[in-house]
Amino acid sequence: MASKTERIMSLRALRQLRRVRAFYAVGAALWVVSSAWTGWQSPGGRQMWISVLLSAIFTGLLLAASLWLQRLRAVTADLPGPAHHAASASQRTTGPRHAHA
Repeated sequence: MASKTERIMSLRALRQLRRVRAFYAVGAALWVVSSAWTGWQSPGGRQMWISVLLSAIFTGLLLAASLWLQRLRAVTADLPGPAHHAASASQRTTGPRHAHA
């Protein structure tokens, strides 16, 4: 049986990996655009090759984060749900609301 902290840590890792994946996707897209632009301006130049290298690095990081996210999703799907959680808004019973003057 998995502990509550294990599930919480897995959910935090999922959230963080999603953020990191988004960051890497934006970085890869920007470096690909930069590579195309510098390739157009000065083909074969040092700046173009640096842009190509950085776009390859960000693309690799994006792929690694996506794979980790996919594997972590599979692991968290196997974990049991939380034993106790707060009731959703539709399940709560609330009395009438009064306006305070």
